[in-house]
Amino acid sequence: MSTQQNTAGMWRLGGELPVNRIGFGAMRLTGRTAFGSRQDGTTAAVLRERSIAVLRRAVELGVNHLDTAAFYFSPLLSANELINRALAPYPDGLVIATKVWPARDPSGEWWWARPEQLRGQVEENLRRLGRDHLDLVNLRVPPSRRDAPLAEHFGALAELREAGLVRHLGLSNATAAHLAEARAVAPVACVQNAFGIGAPAAERELLRACGEQGIAYVPFFAIAGAGREAGAGAAEDERVLAVARARGATPAQVRLAWTLAQGPHVLAIPGTGDPGHLAENVAAGALRLSAEELALLG
Repeated sequence: MSTQQNTAGMWRLGGELPVNRIGFGAMRLTGRTAFGSRQDGTTAAVLRERSIAVLRRAVELGVNHLDTAAFYFSPLLSANELINRALAPYPDGLVIATKVWPARDPSGEWWWARPEQLRGQVEENLRRLGRDHLDLVNLRVPPSRRDAPLAEHFGALAELREAGLVRHLGLSNATAAHLAEARAVAPVACVQNAFGIGAPAAERELLRACGEQGIAYVPFFAIAGAGREAGAGAAEDERVLAVARARGATPAQVRLAWTLAQGPHVLAIPGTGDPGHLAENVAAGALRLSAEELALLG
């Protein structure tokens, strides 16, 4: 697999799966967001071909860590099926991470799986991706369960790991308490949380703790920030703009460079359906911010 332009360094997920620190998030491949169709008149056929081209180009640029989910689908397309169509037979060393617990029915309505339903969600990911096992499955904690235990759900995933359907386990949208609880059940390879410039102190502490424990920390919305699924807002932080102007970089590249600077165990999974943005995101791995710039950005 090529490592052209992917210069952000490498981390071993779960201590064994080497991944370049700039990966790719599949959420936006199916339209404006994963949960709705595009509003610019793009047809499904054009969007499909564009998304397939972006996935193939990502691999050419050295991306070997894809983040996806069965619930990443629009009325037109499914992210998992796009990945399968674009990349199967999968190149050696490609790591695909997915998420379970939340799900959407064909109408788009959300529901949350009981522990005994997680196997069905794992099997759905296997089927649509065309895999016989999943490299990494994150247990995505519901917003309503941020203060509730998760051992029963994580234990169900640990059983699937023992059965060989899943290689490594992680957590998403989790707290420090969740991490401690999960680690008492089975090894945790990563924590995937919302994180970026301006992140609260508790989340920064969790990032630091993950590094001490050899656990990858995988921020999502590192570029979008408060815009979340809708993407980055129109008004960019003046500090980010100042660094971008000084470096001849885009604000997104500055945000990615700041994210990677938080520790060698921090991975980035920026998503896009635009080939130009993809190249810019991967190139951000070569941007090393100074101590002064990092202090300015916070």
